[in-house]
Amino acid sequence: MTILSDNDIKNSMKHKELDIEPFSEKNLTPNGYDLSIDEVYIRKTDQHVKEGKAKIPPLTWFAISTKEFVKMGSQITSQLWIRTSYARKGVMASFGKVDAGFHGTLTISCFNSNDTELEIPIGDRFCQIVFEHLSSKPSELYDKKSGNYQNQRGIKLQR
Repeated sequence: MTILSDNDIKNSMKHKELDIEPFSEKNLTPNGYDLSIDEVYIRKTDQHVKEGKAKIPPLTWFAISTKEFVKMGSQITSQLWIRTSYARKGVMASFGKVDAGFHGTLTISCFNSNDTELEIPIGDRFCQIVFEHLSSKPSELYDKKSGNYQNQRGIKLQR
């Protein structure tokens, strides 16, 4: 498995092995791409915030949906990592792998571990997606293995 550099990411997009829509050059990092916030859901207040700033109460679970719709090719998978600016504010998040063949926006489960309110601007860069190239094609891609969230847009909490 090889991690894709910024040049590898652009080349993979050029060859239709990967897609990020919308794509912004400023979100490209040396070894990944910063995903931005499109929507925040706050369970405690049952609010869906899609513009302005989401105000997360202390010690509260919330979910974020990415603005970017990613299309993983048959030999590309990825990992998600929180940006340190949010980790330093006390945001804890559950991240995992994005499977080869997945297409959609990403829903991220988060927790404000502070004893104070946290403001999260819609459109802000929240996490980095780090792409990896698989050494061979899997027997089945995401849509055939489970596909529960294939082509999702917005926050999806249940199958």
